[in-house]
Order: sequence, then C-alpha cells, then structure tokens
Amino acid sequence: MSKIRLFVGFLILIFAVLGFTNLSFTPIYFDIPEGFPKPVYDFKNNPLTEEGFQLGRNLFYDPILSKDNTISCASCHLQQTGFAHVDHDLSHGINGKIGTRNALTLQNLAWSKNFMWDGGVNHLDVQAIAPITSDVEMNESLENVVAKLQKSKKYQDLFEKAFDTKKITGQLTLKAISQFVVMLKTSNSKYDKVLRSEEKFSEIEEKGYNLFKINCATCHTEPLLTNNSFENNGLSVDAILNDYGRMKITQNPKDSLKFKVPTLRNIEFTFPYMHDGRFKTLNEVVKHYNSGIQKSKTLSKQLEKPMNLSDNERTELVAFLKTLTDKEFLFEKRFSYPKEIN
Repeated sequence: MSKIRLFVGFLILIFAVLGFTNLSFTPIYFDIPEGFPKPVYDFKNNPLTEEGFQLGRNLFYDPILSKDNTISCASCHLQQTGFAHVDHDLSHGINGKIGTRNALTLQNLAWSKNFMWDGGVNHLDVQAIAPITSDVEMNESLENVVAKLQKSKKYQDLFEKAFDTKKITGQLTLKAISQFVVMLKTSNSKYDKVLRSEEKFSEIEEKGYNLFKINCATCHTEPLLTNNSFENNGLSVDAILNDYGRMKITQNPKDSLKFKVPTLRNIEFTFPYMHDGRFKTLNEVVKHYNSGIQKSKTLSKQLEKPMNLSDNERTELVAFLKTLTDKEFLFEKRFSYPKEIN
C-alpha cells in the first residue's frame, strides 16, 4: 500500500477519534523533501486537509483579523519576497504604528520549535496570537476576531467544510492558519537541485558554497539553512530600539543580544536583514560578518574569529547565497491571494 493511502487512512481514523462526522474532507499528504529531517510539527493534533488549508489561506490574507480591518498576515509577509516584508525595516501595523522588529520570513515552519526573533512563541498553533494581539500590529483580541468571523456567512461555510462545524472558535481559527503556513515549504532552489544532482554550480557558486560550509554552516545548518537556535551575531545595540533579544523572554543575562537564527532560503529576496532590518543588501551582511562583529560576553563562539574574506571571496559567497532562491515557491499560486476573499 502506498504512503499516501496509508496517510489518508490514518487521517480518517484521526477525524473519527476527534468526533468529526463529515468524512468528506480532502486529506493533504505532507511530503518531506529529500534530505530534510523529520518535521517537529505534530500533524496528529491538526490533520491537514484541503478544506482547512483553504480556510487558513483566506484568513492569512484577510484584514478581518485586525481591529480596524486594514492589516492582514500578508501585509507583513509577502509571498514574492519569501513571506517577509521588504518595504520597511520594521513591521507596520494599524493606524501607521511601527513595530520594533523586522518581519521574519515564513518558510519551512514544520521544522521550527520556536517562533519570533526572541522565541517568545513555542508552538505554531498559537503563533498568530502574537501579531493579532500586538498593539502595534493588528491590535485585536482573538475573541473579537471570532465574533467577526461568526457573523460572516462565508466563514461559517468555510469552517463547516474544514472542521465539520459552523461554530467558530479561537482554537479552530488558529489551527486553520497553521494548516496554511505549515505548507509553506521551499525545497526547489538551484542549491537543492545541485544536491539532487539535477544541476551544477557555476565555478563562482561552487567556491562560495565551500566558503559557506567553512564560515556559516554551523548556525545556518543544511538543508534547512538554520539550526533554529538563538545566537548573538555581533550586532551593536540600536540606541533607539534598545533591543536585547531573547533575554526579554528568559530574563537570563546569558541570552542578552541573542536572536533567532533565520533560514537563509530565498535570502536574496527577504531583505532588509537582521532583526531590525539594518542591512539592505547581502553585501552589507557579508561585510558585517567579515569585519564588523562587535565583541561581547554572549557573542556566538562561531563568530569570535573574523572571516577575513577577500573582495573576491565575498563576491563568491553572495553568489552562492543567491542559489538558495526557489522561484517556484515565490510564485506558487496555491500560496497566493485567494479569490474567495472578495
């Protein structure tokens, strides 16, 4: 029996255990890309279906999640830029309010245990609460979101298709959003094709890849291009934001200036870079790691020794980083704005 049939049968059993009487759901098989580790997301507690995915997709692009119906998830997470935000250094919310950090890219979230730059959220199914309730982002409550959705005939129908109930709850709303964003997988860049022996690097890209493995791969671990840890990467503290990263969550001085290590996938399009968007180009980023590291007690051990790359080597490294672009992901229609919103 195929993996897909086994998975479908497993989902039907889960639906029955959860009390769903409508078995007309269309299960989605979450395919693990070649060479990727096992996902950490627990699909048993939120089985993927086409109906749940489409509901989450509508919610992701709908400004109904914000207090004044002007800001959606997609306002700060644009597909063509790797579900990041290139227009502003810092996130913008309702009434023109400005946040304190740059919007992180949304990619390969099934492999993430912690979310946000400081790891303040530890489960994908509750991650959306943070921007929804932030007074500088959506400034709304989950209770009010549910009330607005409950008044919508469209959403009553979508929730019934996805969860076999017209009674909309906060938990189901969050699970639907998770079903959409957990499917935002990217694994078909030139880099991936080279690993699968489908293509070859150019000479400059190959040299850049070798430099990457020596200088960057400890934190930006292959194939996800992140180790999902928190590191102090030698940035000076912004005098206005005064952001000390993960220490705000843990209250542990050892976490001072530590921020989540982001994935480098589609890095060519997810500018500006760093938690505060201080760098606009990859050349600036490489220059920072090459000669701009600020020493401190919590500095990542991997960065204690400067890279000291030549001009040519920095160019080679940037050339490799551009091979991490997955254009199919950036323009995949299933991830784009759904017509159903209008």
